[in-house]
Amino acid sequence: MIWFIILMIIYLFQIVTIVLLEFKHPSKAVAWLLISFCFPLIGFVMYYFLAQDYTARRRVRKRETWAGSNEHVYQLTRMQVVQESAQLTNAEMRSQERLFTLISSVSESPVTGCNKTTVLTNGQVTYESMLAAIREAKDHIHMEFYIMRDDAIGAVFQDALIAKAKAGVRVRIIVDGVGSMELRRKYLHKFRQAGVEFHWFLPLVVSFFRRRLNFRNHRKIVIVDGTIGFIGGLNIGDDYLGLNEKLGFWRDTHLRIEGDAVYTLQGVFLHDWAFVTKEIIVRRELFPPHACQAQEQVKMISSGPDKSWDAIQELFFSAITAAKYRVWMMTPYFIPDISILFALKTAAVSGIDVRIIIPGKSDSRLVDWASLSYVEELLQAGVRFYQYQKGFAHAKTLVMDRSLASVGSANMDMRSFFSNFEATAVLFDTATIDRVTEDFERDFADSVEIRYREFVQRSRKQRMTEAVVRLLSPLL
Repeated sequence: MIWFIILMIIYLFQIVTIVLLEFKHPSKAVAWLLISFCFPLIGFVMYYFLAQDYTARRRVRKRETWAGSNEHVYQLTRMQVVQESAQLTNAEMRSQERLFTLISSVSESPVTGCNKTTVLTNGQVTYESMLAAIREAKDHIHMEFYIMRDDAIGAVFQDALIAKAKAGVRVRIIVDGVGSMELRRKYLHKFRQAGVEFHWFLPLVVSFFRRRLNFRNHRKIVIVDGTIGFIGGLNIGDDYLGLNEKLGFWRDTHLRIEGDAVYTLQGVFLHDWAFVTKEIIVRRELFPPHACQAQEQVKMISSGPDKSWDAIQELFFSAITAAKYRVWMMTPYFIPDISILFALKTAAVSGIDVRIIIPGKSDSRLVDWASLSYVEELLQAGVRFYQYQKGFAHAKTLVMDRSLASVGSANMDMRSFFSNFEATAVLFDTATIDRVTEDFERDFADSVEIRYREFVQRSRKQRMTEAVVRLLSPLL
């Protein structure tokens, strides 16, 4: 009897601890409570080491703050800042004063007014553009990726970067400790031997014992000489060229940027560099005057556990709720939090054309089940879902009316919203929005729409599997 009482006390302690630490995210609390119920002691140990706990989040945030703001001063001295909606060149967006105010406020970087962007569709075009910029570098190359592979395209990038390092260009690279854990020592040694400064973002073992395994750097950015930047959904690997036998063609979107917004992208990298290396780099050469004469208006938004606001989640929620006639999005992983879920339902019921492209061929069965668990109720509300058939849909893009578009690294899931370090570009130029829209129209043609009457006929086993996985979906 005494042992039963002790076990009950331990179990109740686990429940109370999870509820108190995860009260801001009830769905996450439910997931961990389910695991703890099924595996009483093991589940709590897993929670201790793997869960996003707010004590660790505060420590990460505190560490980020010492990175300094000198580079931010350099940004502001050279940037053309758009301070109010009346200054926007996009007539539709000018009428969205509340949305503009929120977008301006959710992260430190301002809306910038002197930019030129190029939408890069898929891996081949993106890699060619990146490599061309790298080969022209004169002062520095900064790269930050979730995944970097030691394969054919990885070797091409390595050779190009080593050549520039030997020519006197400073090359700094950050890769995530989990996403790139398969990199071999030989690959890393070749970089370091050539003078490339290569660092891990929260290495696997270190992040496990410091209880930061849940905080992953999912950003995919490149900055060359402080004047050219790249941001989007592509990592470095043969997979992204469509060479994965299982997934085949890889549909993705990246962005090439010249102008003011590159300064803010540089700021994101330098903060991450300071976090990883404790080295605060203050050089005016990192923020040189640029020759861009275009007038595209762009905002860079970074988010992560180092921030007080979940900025990208706020962006998506606000864009959905502010839409007047259209919200189109593509995401490989669709696991929305409750606010995004209700925003999508409300928009669709209100007559907004809400369309979401998800993979028809997934790289994760669990994520696929979790995504499908949300589909039925959204279909009932009028949201239209498409499953991409040409290959694997990995782009993270959104178009709202003709007011804005976004291209970045963040998926439409709770991990991207609340745990990962992410970066997204918000685009206000109508020509660029139209360019992203053209990609959507092609992607719809390469997809099969999910029809409600057919979808509700799926088996009871499938429904039960989706229901169970949905309970765990905040952890995926």
